[in-house]
Amino acid sequence: MTPAAPLLLTVDQPPEQLLSRLQAAWAEGRWVGLCDPADRARLASALGSPADRRDQGPPPAGPQAAVVLGSGGSTAARRWCVQPLAHLEASAAATAAWLRGEGIDPASCLHLDPLPLQHVSGLLPVLRCRCWGAELRLLPPAWLRDPTQLAAACPLPTERPVLLSLVPTQLQRLLASPEAVAWLRRCTVIWLGGAALAAATAARARREGLRLAPCYGATETAAMVCALSPARFLAGEAGCGPPLADVALRLDPGSGAVEIRTPRLALGWLEGGRLLPLPRRSGGWWRSGDAGLLQPGGLQLLGRLDGAVSSGAETVHPAELEQRLIGAAAAAGLPLEAVLLLGCPDPEWGERLEALVRPAPGAEAAALIASLQSVVAGWRPAERPRRWHGCDALAPSQAGKWERPRWRRWLEERLSAAG
Repeated sequence: MTPAAPLLLTVDQPPEQLLSRLQAAWAEGRWVGLCDPADRARLASALGSPADRRDQGPPPAGPQAAVVLGSGGSTAARRWCVQPLAHLEASAAATAAWLRGEGIDPASCLHLDPLPLQHVSGLLPVLRCRCWGAELRLLPPAWLRDPTQLAAACPLPTERPVLLSLVPTQLQRLLASPEAVAWLRRCTVIWLGGAALAAATAARARREGLRLAPCYGATETAAMVCALSPARFLAGEAGCGPPLADVALRLDPGSGAVEIRTPRLALGWLEGGRLLPLPRRSGGWWRSGDAGLLQPGGLQLLGRLDGAVSSGAETVHPAELEQRLIGAAAAAGLPLEAVLLLGCPDPEWGERLEALVRPAPGAEAAALIASLQSVVAGWRPAERPRRWHGCDALAPSQAGKWERPRWRRWLEERLSAAG
């Protein structure tokens, strides 16, 4: 059966303390849930009570050390994904093989990690360095928001390779600072994932000689499954490169969805202490929520298939958040009759949410919006709408479905009229 007492850790404690507790729990063969404090209640619900876990019986792979992380999943909802420690270690081994193919000794590297530890891309550098015997340095998020401080606080060595993992939002902030650009040039490999790389940003990075390695992966795949070499990126190639040695990729012929086969696929998702096995097609293929193209040079991503929004490298699902907001508004007695969340382009985040709300008859939109902003104040930044718009005409179609393109046009006209 699952461990009797999964450990729930939030990332608002000192990183060294967090990692010490995490690794001690893994040494005991326990499952550990990692999350932002704003997600604590949702992760606790997913882990379930001791009674829930006893009732569900053993997971398919039996007891083993594992981590439970939030994931955008392959459906229009946020899920809590169970990845065994052994799968994370296999991912680290596959990345080591990729580095050797680039002529880099993994053990000799300094691995910089500025990504949140509750995300698989932020946790993997910890496992990589543990498996490779390499040096890890965690970079505080505040440094990434102040590029000048980053360059001064973290001087880079010249005598050994430096590895860095970034998301596009972070890269764009750093590109705005000459000091940070000079700092980035010292990096041997800059893995870039979590969201699409804009063509203009890629062109700027090439002009600056930055050794980007655009990559693709998911929580369900224990992070990176393909990566483009820095040399090919600098030569002008686009996309995420070919699959790593332990990965096979294909496309679903009907939808164009990227499908992945690898021995490090997650066990599944947790709901109320119950493990829901990861759905797999014949032959062990898992279908992601991303559309793509497979070309001789590797994978090209075309975007999400499930209506999800990529905001600051976070995958958020507007429909799920709408229901969550409606429930919170009802619990608070707020006069909210309808709400629609739309993903709109943002130069730094990629996309940000915009909220359209219809108040109940007689209620003031401005007062309602102020109350709703208080309701979402504790949500993750990517889940909080950038702007709110009162819309008395807001309503679904006669069939009860939201015509999102129609309301996106309404919002564009409103914003254009406002200048």
